[in-house]
Amino acid sequence: MNEILKYFTKLTENQLSQLAQLGDLYGFWNAQINLISRKDIANIYKHHILHSLAIAKIISFAANTKVLDVGTGGGFPGIPLAIMFPDTQFTLVDSINKKIKAVNEIAESLKLKNVCAMQIRAEELKQKFDFVVSRAVTDLQTFISWIWNRINPNGNNALPNGIIYLKGGDLNNELKSVKISKRQIVVYEINDFFNDDFFETKRIIYIQR
Repeated sequence: MNEILKYFTKLTENQLSQLAQLGDLYGFWNAQINLISRKDIANIYKHHILHSLAIAKIISFAANTKVLDVGTGGGFPGIPLAIMFPDTQFTLVDSINKKIKAVNEIAESLKLKNVCAMQIRAEELKQKFDFVVSRAVTDLQTFISWIWNRINPNGNNALPNGIIYLKGGDLNNELKSVKISKRQIVVYEINDFFNDDFFETKRIIYIQR
């Protein structure tokens, strides 16, 4: 929890309470269905919650913005972002039902009214969203092909609508393979926001619709 407080200093009492509950909630559910690596549960705040909240360093979602989290797994980055932006609507999807069940239980425990979690593949969705977020579920070009037509081109945020993708490692070849204008892509180094060795090779890729 201290990792969060170090970089986010204007949280409400309710947000602080919800974030504080995440450690125990994920400890409980992870013991049952392995939402994240069991060896990594001790690092839940830095490796998963703070990593998810890096997105909040490049955008503050406006009220009523619709955000889709694809391949949410245990609810990352969607659950931490839903705590950070209570007036934004988050739809979290994953193909694994037991993970979606856990995510719904976690959201209910936290009384998050702005989260809807569903077992569905991104390609099967019909509705449109302002932003699509995710944590490295596949290569960029494949991801774009899944969800590009699900993004509403007209938005109401300081950052134009698009994809916000958390990814690590060497991205050069992946970015070269992306079949859209490179002018639409911005890469942010997470280490510029969070001064910690864990984030040294981790990035946010923003792709404007």
